[in-house]
Amino acid sequence: MTTPPPPADDSAELLPIATPARTRAALRALIRPDRTLALTGIGVLVAATAVGLLVQPLLGRIVDIVADGRPAGDLTLPVVLLVAVAAVQGLTTTLGLTRVARLGETVLARLREQFVERALDLPADRLERAGAGDLTARVTGDVARVAEAVRSALPEMARSVLAILLTLGALALLDVRFLLAALLAVPVQLLTARWYVNRALTLYADQRVANGAQQQQLLETIGGAVTVRGHRLERQHTERGAGRSRKAVELTMRSVDLVLGFYGRLHIAEYIGLAAVLIAGFWLVRDGAVSIGTATAAALYFHSLFGPVNAALVLLDDAQSAAAGLARLVGVTDLARPADPTAVPHQRTASGAAVAVDAVSHAYGPGRPVLHEVSLTLRPGEHVALVGTSGAGKSTLARIVAGVQEPTAGTVTAPAGAGEPSVVLVTQEVHVFTGTLAEDLRLARADATDAELRGALSTVHALDWAEALPDGLATVVGEGGHRLDPARAQQLALARLVLADPALAVLDEATAEAGSAGARALERSAGAALAGRTALVVAHRLTQAVAADRVVVLEAGRVVESGPHDELRDADGPYAALWRAWSGSRTAPHP
Repeated sequence: MTTPPPPADDSAELLPIATPARTRAALRALIRPDRTLALTGIGVLVAATAVGLLVQPLLGRIVDIVADGRPAGDLTLPVVLLVAVAAVQGLTTTLGLTRVARLGETVLARLREQFVERALDLPADRLERAGAGDLTARVTGDVARVAEAVRSALPEMARSVLAILLTLGALALLDVRFLLAALLAVPVQLLTARWYVNRALTLYADQRVANGAQQQQLLETIGGAVTVRGHRLERQHTERGAGRSRKAVELTMRSVDLVLGFYGRLHIAEYIGLAAVLIAGFWLVRDGAVSIGTATAAALYFHSLFGPVNAALVLLDDAQSAAAGLARLVGVTDLARPADPTAVPHQRTASGAAVAVDAVSHAYGPGRPVLHEVSLTLRPGEHVALVGTSGAGKSTLARIVAGVQEPTAGTVTAPAGAGEPSVVLVTQEVHVFTGTLAEDLRLARADATDAELRGALSTVHALDWAEALPDGLATVVGEGGHRLDPARAQQLALARLVLADPALAVLDEATAEAGSAGARALERSAGAALAGRTALVVAHRLTQAVAADRVVVLEAGRVVESGPHDELRDADGPYAALWRAWSGSRTAPHP
């Protein structure tokens, strides 16, 4: 059986986090396929921002008309132009933000697909060392933060940066001295941004880790609730969960203090800049260098910078949080990608032995060896039963043969079937996906017809109960749907195996959850599903070993016996001892 991972602690080997340079490179790679969309979106936003900059000079013109005491009719043209500017800016801004948002959603979808694809490739032992909470926090909280940044921060940041650059250029066109006055606020803003960024990146990364530890503790406490209550460990688990919650809350409060300090420094910069522009306007008007309207336009330009500057700097908060989340996602995608595809110890071949395991060793971390130079050959069409005591390494070897887990050393040559996948692993931990029974079956082969679905169910002796469901194949099963007992769920998994039609099937105690009453029926279903294909079966019940062509006995991670059931039973070796201990008063069937 698969044992649960040990309780999470602060020494857990968390999944890696990408460096800032690697995160930026990954972001560029995500955007590269949509360069045209990115460039057109930014181009339209530039046009929208440039049109919007006409508002301040037009208002300044109105001020000059009023100050000079000109006729009211002179106000008509600037007012009409203001209305036109508003309309054009609104349309172009909407178009630009739409294209930027589309870019963001496309990149986000690509990131999610890559993350899920690579996360599914992670070795099981690596996930166990990290704990389920770390991966759960990344796939939920980190993805949510990146998504929020893409949907809100990215378009607003793009518009704000463009507005800042073009407004500063407009100030220079009015009079370069207005620009110099406005730039007095920049040192304070840059120091504020630097002060914030230096603290925020580490703080938000620590928050993600703390949230992952908190989720891990919650998952373990809920998942092991029966054991916790049985051993009266409620207080210890409650205290441990409270401690991790306090740490997460403490980091959240530190982030609140950081944001408050950030805003306070920005207000100081605004005061300095606006005061400088007003003083410069006063002097320039007094000296006759500019008109009152021009000075008004300059003050309005600087005042209009409050929004985009503050938005850009405030968005650093979202950007830092999203960057921390993105680094954690990229860390997983990089971990799952083999550095050298030619070095992967799993090979596919269409000739020779169906399966060849050559000197395979595996260890779950230093000092925790599970397999020791195991070599094993399965002939095409042969059924091999893998037996041994608990902890002998049977499930580990099964997962390595199936390609789900990479060995520490050695190689595995597996078959290349007529279709994909060429190897299918069925374990005792079967998941019934939410949806109709037909949809659940088609996970193995999307183009399967209803007749083929019924044929697969019939093969594993499950058609009768499937057609007896309220809506037959259209019955909703899984979470919130019709509940399937463990035996039926396992038959569903075996039917998916039949539909996938792999060259090699690996069953890891696939009948263990049926209970004594349904064990024989489920073993009959498994035998039917394996007919005509090469199979490696981790035998929970030795009746499966009796039915196999060959029995391989593992002991402490080594192959100690191999041969037909009758031969090993009469040899008075490890298998004979297992048989005597297991059978007792049972009458085993003849193969």
